[in-house]
Amino acid sequence: MAMPYPFPSLLLLLVVPLSQAAKQSPLPLGSLPAVPSLPLLQALQTRAPGSPGWQVGPASGQPLRYMLNLYRRAADHEGRPRRSRSLGTNTIRLVQASSHGGQPWAGRWYLQALTYHLEGQPEAEHLLRATVVYLPSLSLAHSRLLCALELVVAGKARRVLLSPTTRLHHGWAEVDVTSYLVLGNSSVGSLVLRHVCVRAGRAGGHDAPVAPGHPFLLLYLNDTQAGLAPPAAEPHRHRRDTGTLAHDLSNYLREQGGEKSDCSLRPFPVSFAQLGWDHWIIAPHRYNPRYCKGTCPHLLRYDYHAPNHAVVQSFVHQLVDANVPRPSCVPYRYSPISVLMIERNGGILYKEYENMIAESCTCR
Repeated sequence: MAMPYPFPSLLLLLVVPLSQAAKQSPLPLGSLPAVPSLPLLQALQTRAPGSPGWQVGPASGQPLRYMLNLYRRAADHEGRPRRSRSLGTNTIRLVQASSHGGQPWAGRWYLQALTYHLEGQPEAEHLLRATVVYLPSLSLAHSRLLCALELVVAGKARRVLLSPTTRLHHGWAEVDVTSYLVLGNSSVGSLVLRHVCVRAGRAGGHDAPVAPGHPFLLLYLNDTQAGLAPPAAEPHRHRRDTGTLAHDLSNYLREQGGEKSDCSLRPFPVSFAQLGWDHWIIAPHRYNPRYCKGTCPHLLRYDYHAPNHAVVQSFVHQLVDANVPRPSCVPYRYSPISVLMIERNGGILYKEYENMIAESCTCR
């Protein structure tokens, strides 16, 4: 018989009601026995800070603002991906650069070597596209910084000037570097760039040397394990698939005005702040997977999308053997959820997890 809930258990609903969240201190990660009961929390726990030394301060800066804008275009405030989004993938990882070298400023010129380390990417994440995002122009008080990127070819002294392939919102420019990260069937371990800027302005104007923000690398990935396997699709049923009896019962229900049923979606909000995860999960602030609860009607209507087996099971319970249980109220359709989070290495990750929010109910 089908489980009455979409998840193995709903202990969190009993242990930490959301109405009490503001009155309680965050729970330590080690004291969350109910986390595995929700698939999303179980998936996120594998990315949670696992050691006492894992610290993330308040997220800020240009990379975060860029990813927040991307998130808001791709998902609503509850984390549901928008239909109009055009990301083309379910995972985007922002990789921050590590700088090396001495003083970057030399007169009007700013020269900074940057390395993006790509080791340790999960095998389930397949690279589709890689771009570097930067600001080609930055206004100062008395002058303006004009910037460009050079690719440092591994093992060679030469550099390749990278031309912007796309002009983005808020002055950002994007350079496609996919071909430099993929060699044959394998990916390189790092990408080395040189950030070059020149200060241009009117004569007599003086600005203190201001380091422009480091360009950041975006990896567009297809994560083949981002979520649960989709529920088994029910074959399309026509009115007479269950025979003349079901058709006659359907007419009977319409004549009698239908039987009222309490089988419906119920809210089940979980606050990331209450779990102590709000310092590394940027958005959304809470997760409402929802669940199905209530009594299924004695005679199943077609708008419940119940499979033939549930219809037969309901008949057997009423007419043959009351020991046979009635069908259970369970989710029928699911939707994904988008999560924006900070990773251990200081990168920022956008990921869509499939089949995480119940959208409608059925009886099985």
